[in-house]
Amino acid sequence: MTVKIYKRTTAGRRNMSIVKPEGVVSVAPHKSLLRSLNKKSGRSNGKISVRHRGGGHKRRYRVVDFVQNKHGIPGRIETLERDPNRSALIALVCYADGERRYVLATAQMAVGQSILSKEDAPIVSGNRLKLKNVPSGTVVSSIELVPGKGGQIVRSAGSGATVMGNDGTYTQVRLASGEVRLIHDACWATVGVVSNFEHGTQRLGKAGRARWLGRRPSVRGSAMNPVDHPHGGGEGAQGIGLKYPKTPWGKPALGRRTRSVSRPSSRFILSRRKNKRRK
Repeated sequence: MTVKIYKRTTAGRRNMSIVKPEGVVSVAPHKSLLRSLNKKSGRSNGKISVRHRGGGHKRRYRVVDFVQNKHGIPGRIETLERDPNRSALIALVCYADGERRYVLATAQMAVGQSILSKEDAPIVSGNRLKLKNVPSGTVVSSIELVPGKGGQIVRSAGSGATVMGNDGTYTQVRLASGEVRLIHDACWATVGVVSNFEHGTQRLGKAGRARWLGRRPSVRGSAMNPVDHPHGGGEGAQGIGLKYPKTPWGKPALGRRTRSVSRPSSRFILSRRKNKRRK
């Protein structure tokens, strides 16, 4: 994987870079695994629920198999492709019965490699097996939280979780955030770190690239009027004038825990993630 840094020929090229993962080919996606994707622009029932979203290039959804229930049937990786809908790479797998599916690619995957989904599959990057058969210290990804539901966590580029050990019918897993969580040992996980780990190092370089990705501009609260944001007001460049930062709706921000203490899944969390509040 290489990072290409452009020469400063124009203002838009200044500090611009792109990530070029190894083995990725520019081919048309598999037609039977494409679906139409309607834009929501961050809206729910017509009301904005997620700010700063809208526009962007037209996309089609790639149907990714997070369950990988072709147990015992080996598959061969035909291509490694980019997915415009996610940060990680996806791999087109052709199984021995002739069926093709997209799966989430791991960092060590290569074209021509054989992968297997089986309860006691070998501990090789790309293979998928149950957590009870994964040795301690192994890094896994695309982990299920409910047996048979498919990978739900650890799916973004470069992410991975470490298996700590078995505890009865549960397995202790340390996530990238530092949280240690109990997951049922009948859940499936993929061996290896998610691909495209340098995704976060690329720099857009200009506002136009952000708009192509569907990201609309954001405005600092301190640049607004008091009626629009708690940080607004003042003459010239002023501080926020508060003891701590707030959201546009007056709620505490930066370090405030938002997880409800009454969530049923809290009993599966052995150690909370570290609260890295910026100073």
